[in-house]
This record gives sequence, structure tokens and C-alpha cells, in this order.
Amino acid sequence: MAEVTLELIKQLREKTNVGMMNCKGALKEADGDLEAAEIILRKKGMAAADKKASRETSEGLVATTISDDAKTGVMIDLGCETDFLSKGEGFRAFVAELLQYAMQADAVDSLESYLALTPNGADSIEDIVKVKVGSMGENMGIGNVARYTVAGAGCVSSYIHMDGKIGVLLELGCESADTEKNEALAALGKDICLHIAASNPICLGRDEVPADLVEKEKDVYRDQVKGKPENIIDKIVEGKLDKFYKGSCLLEQSFIKDPDQTIKALLEASSTDFGDTLQIRRFARFAVGEVS
Repeated sequence: MAEVTLELIKQLREKTNVGMMNCKGALKEADGDLEAAEIILRKKGMAAADKKASRETSEGLVATTISDDAKTGVMIDLGCETDFLSKGEGFRAFVAELLQYAMQADAVDSLESYLALTPNGADSIEDIVKVKVGSMGENMGIGNVARYTVAGAGCVSSYIHMDGKIGVLLELGCESADTEKNEALAALGKDICLHIAASNPICLGRDEVPADLVEKEKDVYRDQVKGKPENIIDKIVEGKLDKFYKGSCLLEQSFIKDPDQTIKALLEASSTDFGDTLQIRRFARFAVGEVS
């Protein structure tokens, strides 16, 4: 049998965009013949996927799953080319399969780490998607993935809007085990998820807003009021920036179900009701067509 060198594997990967392990396996099967190995991958539906890779995936589905104890939750965004495919049973079953791969993983802290998982011991998630592209006939790609596991007391909540066009995953923390078992906490989590889906906050609090984004906003505001005295400009910019924070930071947004109450005030009132300290630890909002 011919030697399968690293250079051969790299060449096959460059030609097919298939994972290294699958390229190595195909080359072994083809006794080191590069063209024969490419044909093997095409027959398996992997190399064929690369020909569809440039096609736009503006449709798709956002889906979530949460463990029975509500301590672990996963959300994934799988894109495809057509709304017709995204509504099909086969596509949705594949999304459910991808969710389970994430649930069963020890940890998923990024999209890259998820795509590198090898749930069947050989093929990576990235390669599994490519095989599915070959069988379903449309380009597909995982745009986002999130996996939350609660440390300490608390629960994971989720909400899916517009039949999978928007999804939210939320970790809501508390201090008491009795509180986390209270059905009212799950209901509160669901309400906050619904709010996030509708209001699209960019972060939890002001300290999390990227500094470059703040500077861009300030530049816009300054340009809007140029020509006025500098001390007046500074006051106007600060006022506009304050309004920006209130519209963009989750804790400062007006609760969609009660606009007279901010999310921070909702948490404080709920903490009093539960006799506990509640906090939003993290959240993610995915929308079909958006890229992480």
C-alpha cells in the first residue's frame, strides 16, 4: 500500500474542503491515488458539498433544547438556501440531531469547538454537515451555537419566535435550590427570553458595550450637532449616549410586557417575591441569516 503522506492529505483537503481525517481515510482506501480519493469523497457526498458552498444560506432554522432539570440548554442556527427546505421534516430532524451532539458534548465554548467535535468518533460536525449538503442538495452551514450549563443554583430558559426565525437562550441565576425548582422562575425566564427576542439587546449592561462601538456612536452624535458650542455638544452627546445605552443594554430596556418597568426593576421585584437574589448571568439571541 502506498504511503499516505501529510502533503497528500493537505492536497486532497484543498481540492475538496473535506476534513483531514476523512481525506486520510479516502486516500488509504484509494491506495494513495489523489484522483481516486476525490471520487471516493464525492460518492460519500462530502466533496460534492464544496460545489454548493458559495451559495447563499439566507434561510434556515434556529432551535433549542433544554435538559429535563433545566440545568443545561443548547441553541443552534442552521442555515440553508430555501424556506422550503427549512420547513421540511428532514431538515428539522437534522437540526435536532445537531442539538443532541452539542448536549452530549463535555463543553462547547465556541462555534469552532463545536464544528470540531467528532460525535461518531471519526467525522467532525463540519463533515457531517457537508455529507448532509450532498444528500439534501442545498448549501447549509451552522451560523451560531450556544451551550449553557448552570453553575450553582439557577435554570436555563429558551424561546423560539416566528417558527424558528429567531431564538433566545438565557441563564437565570438564583441562590436557593428551592427557587430554581419553582415553576414561577421558569415562567420569568421565558418572559425575559420573549423580551430579548423582540428587543434585541446587544449586551447585558453598559460595561459590556464594546468601546469601539461607543466611540462610533459618539462620532455620529457629534456630527449631528456640529457647529454648536463645545460644552453644549458634550452635554448633547452624553444625553444621546445615555439613550443609546437604555435601548441597547438588556438591564436598562423597558420590559416589553410592562414598558413602565425596566428589566433590572423586574429582576429586583421578582427577587423580593421569591425571597432570593435573581440575576441574568448570560444570554444569546440568534436570528436566521445572521453570522456570529
